[in-house]
Amino acid sequence: MTFYQELQLNQAGSKNYISSFKEPKEKLKHIAIYLFKIIINVAFSSLFIMLFSILFGIGNSIVGLAVLLSIMAFRFSDLGIRMSHSIFCMFMIFGILAVGPKISNSVPVGWSFCVNIVCIMLLMLFGSHNVVMFNHSTFVLSYLLIQGYDVSGHTYKMRLLGLFFGAVLTSVILYHKHRKIKYKRSLKSIFQEFNLSSTRTRWQIRMTLVVSSALLIANILGVPKAYWMGIAAMSVTFPFKNEIVERVKFRAIGNILGCVLFVAVYFILPESLHGFIGIIGGIGTGLSVSYGWQTAFNSMSAISIAISVLGIKYAILFRIFNNIFSAVYTLLFYHIFEPAVKFVNNCFGKLMIEANSE
Repeated sequence: MTFYQELQLNQAGSKNYISSFKEPKEKLKHIAIYLFKIIINVAFSSLFIMLFSILFGIGNSIVGLAVLLSIMAFRFSDLGIRMSHSIFCMFMIFGILAVGPKISNSVPVGWSFCVNIVCIMLLMLFGSHNVVMFNHSTFVLSYLLIQGYDVSGHTYKMRLLGLFFGAVLTSVILYHKHRKIKYKRSLKSIFQEFNLSSTRTRWQIRMTLVVSSALLIANILGVPKAYWMGIAAMSVTFPFKNEIVERVKFRAIGNILGCVLFVAVYFILPESLHGFIGIIGGIGTGLSVSYGWQTAFNSMSAISIAISVLGIKYAILFRIFNNIFSAVYTLLFYHIFEPAVKFVNNCFGKLMIEANSE
């Protein structure tokens, strides 16, 4: 494996590759390459967001993060349909990110719930037809982050430009990396394959309803950082029950551990270095393979941002509450939703058979 190829491996791939070497010297060499890759990723991410903020305003740094997530994701994944249709979908997705969160934040809670359902469902349809690509973790996450950091006036106009730039840049990367892959499936196929008997379709609907209802509950209760609840719900919503149970367990444990780590680092470091806790969390996430540790370090990064608004006490309190509530809620939702949809689908199927027989 070349040096460049080794840099392209994900965390699990790098750690598996390192463990394949028995000689201590070789192992240390590839550990060094792995650490170098983490440093490059952190440096590139920081530089990208900084430049994006300079171009489109500091109020749109969160959009820079969304665009960064998108371009990094589509180096390896695609939308599972023809390239021309994929590029159309990409612009539709960024269009939803441009207007959906804004509308949702501008209307009463009940209407906001409806807007979220429509927007998240469209994101799931356009971007997550191929479940294994995990694209929902990019698009739905971006939707929630942009919704959580709303802007207006000139800053919003710059946000629109920034998202258009993101759509173009992501489309270029998508085309460059995946243009040689030929798909028979078209945009029309996405809607033709939408069927309640499909695990994928039920997952798409469940994701939409779970995340939207979690946001609704957070808004009704007046919970700060409501988007945290939506992100937690999204993170544990998987097609199959065993995956959900595994994620729920590690989501809860990981967040508590992340809060403990944050408090420890916060009081150990001098106040002048508190701004680096988010970077420490980012590096820790990059080094982590397991979901539990990734969640822990993500919590450190999230709390480091929220602490300026909520203070350390409430930032930690709401981080734990939002994540544990959403994780448990998602599991309960699964147990109600799946039997209900299967029952409705079976009844509808019987009615169709009876109608055809007549």
